[in-house]
Amino acid sequence: MGARHSARTLALDVLYEREVSPARFEEILKRYEEKPNYEFAATLVNGVVDNLDEVDTVIASHARDWSLDRMPLIDRSLLRMAVFEILKLQDVPAAVSINEAVQLAKDYSTEDSSRFVNGLLSAVLADQQRQEAGVEPPA
Repeated sequence: MGARHSARTLALDVLYEREVSPARFEEILKRYEEKPNYEFAATLVNGVVDNLDEVDTVIASHARDWSLDRMPLIDRSLLRMAVFEILKLQDVPAAVSINEAVQLAKDYSTEDSSRFVNGLLSAVLADQQRQEAGVEPPA
């Protein structure tokens, strides 16, 4: 397991706990400061929190027949983290972000989650690539 994989796992823990705990995310994140790979995990968590409206809008626009509220908490947290990476972290290849999210879904979520996560993130990436190329999305 690589350093960034363990950082993503740590970020997933924090984002999930943020969903189920009344504690502020800063308090949750602070408890993990001594963990290896904290810096990248903190980048992911802070990035998701700082860009939450944009990230959720992107997810909602690609989640056919699924509202954010209906998604399992793990899936929603994974999608938020990966969409943030795809949209904002240019030094991380999008394919890596997708593969990591799919693997984490296999490890921590439901049997069908990895396919759902893969499909949604692949659609996000395809849209981003079309936008960067100046191509209109299909109707």
